[in-house]
Amino acid sequence: MFVRFTNIINSLQSLNKCYTNSEMVRKILRCLPKSWMPKVMAIEEAKDLNTLPLEELLGSLMTHEMTIKNHEDDEEQDKKKKKVIAFKSSTVDSSDEDSNDEMALITRRFKKYLAKKKFG
Repeated sequence: MFVRFTNIINSLQSLNKCYTNSEMVRKILRCLPKSWMPKVMAIEEAKDLNTLPLEELLGSLMTHEMTIKNHEDDEEQDKKKKKVIAFKSSTVDSSDEDSNDEMALITRRFKKYLAKKKFG
């Protein structure tokens, strides 16, 4: 945004339309979206717009933009981490199930062994 703004200001200067630093600062603050209004209000209240250099305003806005991006990235990562997988629980003791499974397997193998002996 700042590059486009600078190009427009330079083009206007070549046409003999010059703006003061405070006018340029006010124009940039006016063109920001509504989501930036809290930051605009903070700048207007904390700093004198008549003496605020354009570069300092740009630095402040870029810092704010980077902070917003970092918060969005952190929230996105938190959402990815919060995926929870739930398992159904049962009241049967797992050791009993394991021993029952083992017993069933042994029984089946024993039956197969006896069947082979009878036919063999």
